[in-house]
Amino acid sequence: MTRYIQYQSDGVPIKAWVRGVAIEDTALRQLRNVAALPIIHGWVAAMPDVHWGIGATVGSVIPTKSAVIPAAVGVDIGCGMMAVRTSLTASQLPDDLGGIRSAIEAAVPHGRTNGGGRGDKGSWDEVPNDVGQVWSQMEPGYRRICTAHPKLDRGRSSGQLGTLGGGNHFLELCIDEAQRVWVMLHSGSRGVGNRIGSYFIELAKKDMSRHVKNLPDVNLSYFAEGSQHFDDYVFAVGWAQSYAKRNRELMMQQTLSALRGCGLPAFTTDEHAVNCHHNYVNKELHYGAEVFVTRKGAVSARLGELGIIPGSMGAKSFIVRGLGNPESFESCSHGAGRIMSRSQAKKVFTLEDHALATAHVECRKDHGVLDETPGAYKPIDKVMEAQEDLVEVVHTLSQVVCVKG
Repeated sequence: MTRYIQYQSDGVPIKAWVRGVAIEDTALRQLRNVAALPIIHGWVAAMPDVHWGIGATVGSVIPTKSAVIPAAVGVDIGCGMMAVRTSLTASQLPDDLGGIRSAIEAAVPHGRTNGGGRGDKGSWDEVPNDVGQVWSQMEPGYRRICTAHPKLDRGRSSGQLGTLGGGNHFLELCIDEAQRVWVMLHSGSRGVGNRIGSYFIELAKKDMSRHVKNLPDVNLSYFAEGSQHFDDYVFAVGWAQSYAKRNRELMMQQTLSALRGCGLPAFTTDEHAVNCHHNYVNKELHYGAEVFVTRKGAVSARLGELGIIPGSMGAKSFIVRGLGNPESFESCSHGAGRIMSRSQAKKVFTLEDHALATAHVECRKDHGVLDETPGAYKPIDKVMEAQEDLVEVVHTLSQVVCVKG
């Protein structure tokens, strides 16, 4: 049976893997706007976690011919997941996991204070040596971007490398079906990615206002290959995606070091390590054409490729293997997907609701994380069922510790 549902638009079709899960009218309207663009290759794919997003729909896969849409990539460029399996077992963890959570929180800057300025608890006051070494490798690319676009030369780009951020970013300890302990985290390119994304989104809007008057949504303004800012954006977005990947690697190292200082038995990590983007653009070959594929809230799922699909705070997560389905442009969902806005979640759920939903997890249980409570998201089992032709489950993970910014 074909797993997707096909929707029509004024342009190309939309293939949506949403059987058994809800899709909002607002999200479908956004998808139709994207599908109406003249640069789309074939069709637009929507994943089962699809929901309305700023600029473009979260949970969408957008293949474009000789063009890129900055707002479809968004401002959390390179946001994604990393997971590592350790040799530890659940029985080797202490009954009280509060000390482990505190050790991770001390090792990895998280959250945001002071407007992100000096003294921000989510940045390094003094950049550690390992972070500084990585930044020294990345700085020449950053300088190239800033030379061409001096307005981007601000913020604490080196001071946020190896830090978590806030919102839906998290760092977790999980247990798999064999009782093995995993470390899993979710973060992206931090403030520098936000600045790059925001800046080029506005440039694209200015360019399109001069060239194309009838876009279905101004947020879908794009750079065509050969246009003034195309090459600069492609370089900058690629650099930010590299920053995001290195950011996750550094946090993983910091977390593993923190665990080794918690009195746990000596442990190793194995080959089950995954580091994947889910907000990014990549040049790929699909249906005989080389196109730019933007995955906004979607993960690459090529045949045999490992990926991560996290559930909501307190729900199951999955390590998956791609099935290489060409109709989804070899993609799958990036998570459970929101069913209500952050402000709505804070109105609907109480602290008691949140405490009950996360009773099995050592985590924050205050008003600051109510917008991330499990009930604000689609049921992850339904999301997984809707994409059985996109991925197969390799490991099922259950959270026991969750650090939020």
